[in-house]
Amino acid sequence: MSDSPPLSVAFCIENHVSLLGNPSGALVDLTFGVKDIFDIESAKTGFGNPTWLKTHGPATTTAPAVKQLVDAGAHMIGKTLTDEMAYSLTGENAHYGTPQNPANPERIPGGSSNGSASAVAAGLVDFALGTDCGGSVRLPASYCGIFGIRPSLGRVSLDGVIPFSASFDVAGWFARDAEMLARVGNVLFENTGQPAVPNRLLIAKDAFEFVEPAVKTALQPALRQIAAWFDSCQSTSIYNGAIENWRHVFQTIQASEIWANHGQWITQHHPEFGPGIRERMDLASCIDPDNVADARKRHAEIKLYLDDLIGETDVLCLPSSPRIAPLKNTPVDEIEIDFRNQAMCLLCVSGLGGLPQISLPLAELNGMPLGLSLISRRGNDEILLDLARIFCN
Repeated sequence: MSDSPPLSVAFCIENHVSLLGNPSGALVDLTFGVKDIFDIESAKTGFGNPTWLKTHGPATTTAPAVKQLVDAGAHMIGKTLTDEMAYSLTGENAHYGTPQNPANPERIPGGSSNGSASAVAAGLVDFALGTDCGGSVRLPASYCGIFGIRPSLGRVSLDGVIPFSASFDVAGWFARDAEMLARVGNVLFENTGQPAVPNRLLIAKDAFEFVEPAVKTALQPALRQIAAWFDSCQSTSIYNGAIENWRHVFQTIQASEIWANHGQWITQHHPEFGPGIRERMDLASCIDPDNVADARKRHAEIKLYLDDLIGETDVLCLPSSPRIAPLKNTPVDEIEIDFRNQAMCLLCVSGLGGLPQISLPLAELNGMPLGLSLISRRGNDEILLDLARIFCN
């Protein structure tokens, strides 16, 4: 694309690496980017922080998810930028800058898989790999107006991916159209059978009431389009009045696992973190084990509740985000506390349930894209890919 931003806007420069795809396969001659959290043999993995890049040597193997795509014929043209330690939802990296949101360069792309989302939205690659713990595929997909999928927990290999929070980490991906999203899924999802045919749509009434009225209104035409396809449509309350409690459970477990994975390295090397990441790491370093134990108990209860709520042929619908992409340089307290916490109330649902979720670019507000999300039962990822093709072709 002649009017696309340069590769440096979305891709890593300090640890650039590329891989040539096989000459044949399901993805032959397609191009993709890989979030700088996946290992590529003989290259360093930067994790969005220069101290991490400096203190870690080259990877000895390539992450299986990347290898699957290359073996299927796709060319990996580079590593994409990520927020520091993948611990943000903004895309504003204090060390490496902010990848461009092609929908509006004055607004953030969302994080932490920001470079991957930016590269896809700008047409620099056909698709891109990211990771999603607390929303790092779904939120940038909504902000940039593209498709993004968070698979079921454990559905795509995380070997060769820097660990973040094992209870919620998944490898997801972005594409500009539903067919491309599904083609990548056909490669990454192994041992797939015929997916169930969904017949009931559950509309998360409390999730739609949680977002601003303008966002709810903007999503209604797309919601009606989707609802008309199903045999049955039913409103439901998923949080049972405890929406902030769900967020707290998620963030407590997430913080404890992040510190367990990386606290020793932080203590040893004293990396310089940017705004937001610095404060969250400080909180993670002193989290109360009793609070973590309580959160894990509540997590188990929520998971069972969601298993009971969403049947084998059900699909749950909710907003992908409480807002359109915020402007760059929004005050830290607003974007890293208020906006983040609001977004996490929506984004924590599939994470707590280990459920697949897809963000569909079906709406807009004030000229900016706005995603609508579908969630299904664990293992029913293909249902979501099929529905995306139905609703978006």
